[in-house]
Parts: sequence; structure tokens; C-alpha cells
Amino acid sequence: MKSQPWRAWPGVGQGRITTHELRASRTPERARLVIVDDHDLARAGLLSLLTGERGLEVVGEAASGDEALAVCRRLHPDLTLLDVRLPDMDGLAVTRAIKRESVATSVILFTMYENPDYVVEALKSGAAAYLLKGASKREIVTAIRQVLAGDSLLHPAAVLQLLPQVAGTVHKHTLAEQLTPRERDVLGLIALGQTNQEIADILGLTFSTVKTHVEHLIGKLGVSDRTQAAVRAIELGLASTDPG
Repeated sequence: MKSQPWRAWPGVGQGRITTHELRASRTPERARLVIVDDHDLARAGLLSLLTGERGLEVVGEAASGDEALAVCRRLHPDLTLLDVRLPDMDGLAVTRAIKRESVATSVILFTMYENPDYVVEALKSGAAAYLLKGASKREIVTAIRQVLAGDSLLHPAAVLQLLPQVAGTVHKHTLAEQLTPRERDVLGLIALGQTNQEIADILGLTFSTVKTHVEHLIGKLGVSDRTQAAVRAIELGLASTDPG
């Protein structure tokens, strides 16, 4: 059943803030999540699935794109779980708007259908991950934790599709020249989906050194997560389809 429009909450527009907000504000170690779906049952299902998960706290819900933007402006969540089909806005447009207003908020898109072209568009819009609505609880929670931990969910096949579309679309002198040679090496391997340990093994570095490089890269590139760092690497022409 489709959701009915909610009454506006003071200062929030059409978005709903859950009772978790005050508790979350007192427990900064918990990642703050927002659920966006125009179906009541879908939102309730995700809320039930995530309730009790260690380190995760659902702090808000929304049933439309406008509501999602209002809630994200108010709460600045760490991660938003977003349905791609909303009654007023396309999920990609909502993702772009969220990322424009809050670079630090990661977005995971949910869809009913697997479409390789849409995956590429989702990544270009700023999404950190793309999941089917039929994903299991384990798959959803794992994806959330990976994104929050800064791990990449970018599949090598997506890299191959993304390369010809966005390679070189960012002027190299504006970003690439700010990176050290080692940071460029690390970024290129991130784009190939390599983990920190794999990058350490390939480059002969310690795990902690690679982790530090990744943190610096995310800051320098102005992105919120590892997946978008990979997309930026492709835009800068620093990605290769050959890890060797």
C-alpha cells in the first residue's frame, strides 16, 4: 500500500524524524541511517531488519524525494537507504541532491531490477552501492557496514562500463596534481576494487599505511566513501583495467 503524505514536522518539512534521533545524538559511535521508500511496508521491513544491529541506528524515514532531502538536511545522516523509484523524484536525482548538500552522507540505492546501465548511472550520481530489493538481511547489513567502513563495492565489470563514459571528465590539474605519486597508485588500485590488504601486498606497504593513504584520498577528493573515490579515479584517468 502506498504511503499517505505525512503531516509536516516542525523544521523538517514533509520528512519524518523517528524517536531514535535523541538517542542517536547521545551515542556518536552509532552510524545514523535514514530510510527512504514510498511503501510503508518496505520502510517498516528495513527498520525491523536494522533494529538491534550493533553500531547502527535508524534516525529518520521519508516517503518521497522532497521528504528525503528535508530529513537529510535536518539530520545529516551517515548513510541513506534510498529506493530508486519515488513518486516525485527519480532516485538518481535525489542521490545527486543529497551529495551536493552533504558530501559526507553515503547513499545505497535499492531497486527491483538489475540493470548494468543503471548501475553505472547510480555510481555517476554519487551512490556508494546498489542493491536489489530481494537482497537478504545479511547482504544488506554487510553492504551498509562495508560502505560505512570505507570499503568499495565497485564491481570490476562496473569499472569497465564506467571507464569510457567518465574517463577524463575532471580536469587533471585540479585534483590529480594534488595527489602524491603513492596516493595515485593507491587510488588506481581502489578503482580496481582492491582491498587495503591487497593494495598493501601489491605496493609493499603496511596495512596501516594504506589505510592512511585512503583516508587522505577521500579527504582530498572531496568524496564520502571508497566507491566514489574509485569513480573519481576513473574520471581523473587514473584507473586501469589491468591491476598489473
